[in-house]
Amino acid sequence: MGSTQAVGAVKRNLREGGYAKAKVGHGGTLDPEAEGVLPIALGEATKLAGRMLDANKVYEFTIEFGEETDTLDAAGEVVDRSDHRPTMDEIAAVLPRFTGPIEQVPPVYSALKVDGKRAYDLARAGEAVELKTRAVTVHSLTFLLGTGRGTSVAGGGARTEKLTQTGFAKLDLPLLHPADGPPPSARKECVTLVAHVSKGTYIRSLARDIAHALGTVGHVTYLRRTKAGPFREEQAISLDNLNEIGKGAPLQDLLLPLEAGLDDIPALNLNSVSAQAVRQGRVVTEMPHADGLYLAKLDSVPVALVELEGGAMKVVRGFNLPDVAE
Repeated sequence: MGSTQAVGAVKRNLREGGYAKAKVGHGGTLDPEAEGVLPIALGEATKLAGRMLDANKVYEFTIEFGEETDTLDAAGEVVDRSDHRPTMDEIAAVLPRFTGPIEQVPPVYSALKVDGKRAYDLARAGEAVELKTRAVTVHSLTFLLGTGRGTSVAGGGARTEKLTQTGFAKLDLPLLHPADGPPPSARKECVTLVAHVSKGTYIRSLARDIAHALGTVGHVTYLRRTKAGPFREEQAISLDNLNEIGKGAPLQDLLLPLEAGLDDIPALNLNSVSAQAVRQGRVVTEMPHADGLYLAKLDSVPVALVELEGGAMKVVRGFNLPDVAE
């Protein structure tokens, strides 16, 4: 399911549940073959969707070596092959080269625009697509726990248990304990990694470049976003839970407060006079706080995202939420 489809599903359930006027937005797209966390914002929280797009993300992904596809994932056509397979030691040795500030060329099958047209539309039409190198940051790049040295997982899977719609199903795979597995000189058909990355990072490009650095080719066969900004996979609700809203379940039982999208922003408590000034968009001066971004609140109600500089407080984004007394 793509981001637009997810927003549509939320809107449908809100409409069926009697919340037809709620504004809905999403906090970041997912690749067509990807799964995982997608933040969905309602009402005033949609004003924070831009911050979600700019937030760091965490992905689990499997690189299968030996074939590169035009889309850099399993959905594409094979465009290059190699018989070379790297060892775990070789993989571990190249990961530091892809950690920190790096430059990468996005996949031609991406939503980036070239001369006003989507790159994937041009690629599907058979046109040559040339995308510019972009600077991104990989904060960390590690082996997924349980799939590192000496561990073999068939089919690119990364877990001994697989999440199904009804629970967890045991996978009958010949897993080996990482500490007791074959020597690191054994050649690997695939490897599963965890990447903590900045906005704009393409995991498919990262997988391609890692394979090239290892003297081979590869593509992504498994991609899962486990964290988007402050939102983690264990907080997420399933589509089954979402559908309960349309059947009459209380909406508040499935919502996080607006502040959940600002967990890295310190709160700044205002009095009623200052709160009124902020709501009117006026600059408030003589604020005895350090410069920076704050979540201004009146009691427990978010009033605005504000920027302090030299004791002056300016509104970055205001929120139209009722006071507790109302």
